[in-house]
Amino acid sequence: MQTNTIQGQYVDILHKRIYPATVLIQEGVIVSITECDEAPNQFILPGFIDSHVHIESSMLVPSSFARLAVVHGTIGTISDPHEIANVCGLEGVQYMIDNGKKVPFHFFFGAPSCVPATAFETAGAAIDSVTTAKLLASPDIYYLSEMMNFPGVLYQDAEVMQKIKAAHAIGKPVDGHAPGLMGEQAKQYIEAGISTDHECFTMEEALDKLSFGMHILIREGSAAKNFEALYELIDDHPKKIMLCSDDKHPDSLLEGHINQLCARAVAKGIDVFNVLRAACVNPVLHYKLPTGCARVHDPANLILVEDLTNFKVLETFIDGQLVAKDGHSLIEPVQATSINQFNAHPITLSDLQLPAAAYPSKDGLVPVIHAIDGQLITNLIWAKPTIIDNMIVVNTEKDILKVVVYNRYHAATPKVGLIQSFGFKTGAIASTVAHDSHNIIAVGVDDESILKAINLVVHEKGGISCVQNELSKVIGLTVAGLMSTEDPFKVANDYIEIDKMAKSLGTQLGSPFMTLSFMALLVIPHIKMSDLGLFDGDQFKLY
Repeated sequence: MQTNTIQGQYVDILHKRIYPATVLIQEGVIVSITECDEAPNQFILPGFIDSHVHIESSMLVPSSFARLAVVHGTIGTISDPHEIANVCGLEGVQYMIDNGKKVPFHFFFGAPSCVPATAFETAGAAIDSVTTAKLLASPDIYYLSEMMNFPGVLYQDAEVMQKIKAAHAIGKPVDGHAPGLMGEQAKQYIEAGISTDHECFTMEEALDKLSFGMHILIREGSAAKNFEALYELIDDHPKKIMLCSDDKHPDSLLEGHINQLCARAVAKGIDVFNVLRAACVNPVLHYKLPTGCARVHDPANLILVEDLTNFKVLETFIDGQLVAKDGHSLIEPVQATSINQFNAHPITLSDLQLPAAAYPSKDGLVPVIHAIDGQLITNLIWAKPTIIDNMIVVNTEKDILKVVVYNRYHAATPKVGLIQSFGFKTGAIASTVAHDSHNIIAVGVDDESILKAINLVVHEKGGISCVQNELSKVIGLTVAGLMSTEDPFKVANDYIEIDKMAKSLGTQLGSPFMTLSFMALLVIPHIKMSDLGLFDGDQFKLY
């Protein structure tokens, strides 16, 4: 029988006690926690859990994601495979499950609820309520993923309600997604049996949803950052709060994960036990996870941290196995296969023209997407267009650039719109990470740069690219145009380089590629761009 012991200051989160203890582990299970007179000045905690994340946004396959995450004390994720499902359907979901099982890490996948996310974009697959019910029945599926179609819930759409009913029938929770929804509509949405929301961006909205019994996930990802607005909820509603990243690029994951949010919360004066409850315990209780909470008879999913202020992780154990030590991952690399659906062909300059007569207008003004740094929502502004030879062109002085979405699944003409706040003075960036359907999206200051950026990712059959005059960089993402099978540390460093290049184009955005990826996310107000054209997120229709 394999036996090992861990000594340190044991943190009993639920009873709010810290005491010196010896933890005895046999065959990956905690068999005893014995209080003693002395123990090393290191703290024994349950491992951190990201309560809502799209692994695909890390640009890493699950097995690679795990190698980076365990260094920061993360032992599990509530993972929504919505992104790959929109590209490859059920085959994509199974790919994530199978790849995740190849490493010692706890991936708790959900059944994607909105594939496609809307009827106003082209996705690579569709998953109906019958298929969703079958998927939910799998022991590898733990919940119904975020119900982004909140209008469908409010108007009792039959397909939407059948998916929710299927989850309830087998006792699996339903995740929410209802940005800005408040009052009676929020109450109706929650009463449909939807138990979480990670989209709150104001305290008023979060408190409103909490009043109706919803759990609130405080999100801090690479683009959407809501921690500063919501952190006080951790003390005010300790049983109802969880922490998540939602979308985290590889460079961010290299630096830290849920451990960073714990440190920030404690620095704000939040009770450390409440912080750890949100980070380690509440996800286990809400989703009924088999990881345990580091108590006797629980699986030994433990971390040792240097202190309870910075949360520097010394060691990470998953099912009793040491998987990270002193900043180094001990998970062995996995040779991953690729899966994809990509049928786009190179475009030409004429595809990027924007005829003034064909673009929506009102009183001589045209709609422009206004991106907001650190948020998924966008604002609508009306601006006077710059027109040359009957064509709308960019105006870098007013920071009005072109945004292009190009169908990756079948032959189609790119759709071109206008966007403000990227701040580029030169060049362009492009990506096949474009929520939710993951068509090709690009932003740039001139047609030549946009053309080159798009065709670079077409050549790779998926990826991200940056063009600056004669210089160009591209990272190929061979798995669904979303993820790389290369070493995660290489992917992270490659991303750091291309991100630096993108920022050198003149932007002040904290994460230009992540922000770009959400400019096609139609389910977030107020104005976005799809492969079918400019989209009004308030009226939920194309312009």
